[in-house]
Amino acid sequence: MTGLAPIRLDGRWTLEDRLVKQVWGVPFELPAAARAFTVELSYDRSAGVLDLGCEGPARFRGWSGGARSRYTIAPSWATPGYLPGEPEPGAWQVLIGLYRVPLDGVAYQVTVTPHAVPPAPPGPPAAPPPALVAPASARRGLPVLDGLRWHAGELHAHTVHSDGVLTIDELAALARSQGLDFLAVTDHNTVSHHAELPAAAARAGITLVPGQEVTTDLGHANAFGDIGWIDFRRPADAWAREVHDRGGLLSVNHPLGADCAWRHPFTERPRTAEVWHSGWWDRTWGAPLSWAQAWHDDLVYVGGGDFHRPEENHPPGAPATWVLAEPVGDGAGGAAIVEGVRAGRTAVSAGPEGPLLLRHGGEFWVLDADGLVLWGPDHRSVIRGDRVTLPARPGPHRLETTRNEVMALCT
Repeated sequence: MTGLAPIRLDGRWTLEDRLVKQVWGVPFELPAAARAFTVELSYDRSAGVLDLGCEGPARFRGWSGGARSRYTIAPSWATPGYLPGEPEPGAWQVLIGLYRVPLDGVAYQVTVTPHAVPPAPPGPPAAPPPALVAPASARRGLPVLDGLRWHAGELHAHTVHSDGVLTIDELAALARSQGLDFLAVTDHNTVSHHAELPAAAARAGITLVPGQEVTTDLGHANAFGDIGWIDFRRPADAWAREVHDRGGLLSVNHPLGADCAWRHPFTERPRTAEVWHSGWWDRTWGAPLSWAQAWHDDLVYVGGGDFHRPEENHPPGAPATWVLAEPVGDGAGGAAIVEGVRAGRTAVSAGPEGPLLLRHGGEFWVLDADGLVLWGPDHRSVIRGDRVTLPARPGPHRLETTRNEVMALCT
């Protein structure tokens, strides 16, 4: 028993509401004795889809989208996806995202339960043992360039802080077991996971890059770097400006991705994009490369597995993004990875062990690609051998099979 009366907020969202804006706030105020609170959202899930979040009087406090119907915020802990802290006095809002609303609308009920005594946090799950797999970058004998090294990684993954099923420790251990040097954790519309990254990185022996997937109906983008929260409710130009001003990097995600394909306008288009997404099932389909060519004259190609759960059968690093950056280790180096991507020193392969095409200074390094075809803007050649160097040429290049299936990309 909390000793404090619950607050019930009822209403109905209409399709007209959704057309005005997608995220609405339902206001409430906590009693002065409240040290924590729990929010629960109820509605007919056969009638529509509502997202859930929270904004306090002083700051945004979290987002779980459609992954949760309940959250708790307390002084020293919060449900994953939400930021802990003392509940400040003033006007709070339960954020409701109108993701899918039928013609006749959808009724909802929000119950806010204040707690005079903060509830105990759930017990932390045990961290998995560190993997003993050597990173693919070391196993493949890649060269060093002016003190910079090639690192294999994953730039798009989710945890229990949004709609993934693994904890940060579990995801980090899985990525390390795949032979990755780095992993960007990019939960949807929240940065609650950032505080856990340094310790989890050290335990797993992998560099964890802080990120946020800025997620809307009209497209998703990854904001990389330890730059705080980016408000997904604002126009895309505002995201780009905020990310740039805070020293981060914005990358357009899965631009041809079904119902979340990129449709936001930009005054100035970002130079980085997830050209190779795990949803590119048939890589003889040329649309991603066609989009990339039309998007930006000097596009930096990255890949993204968009990992959520093991049963999807594409582990972190499928595809793998390779970044030429300063050496990383002992869990550190996230800023170096971001700077390497910003500089355009990237390549993408189907996995850490797949055929690989690297732009290494004035040369192309081509690994495990015997019999594949190297394609560029004004160049075609057949690769003979599994460790080949060729003079580098300008522009994006790719390796393909004889049936035009893309096997590797480089910027």
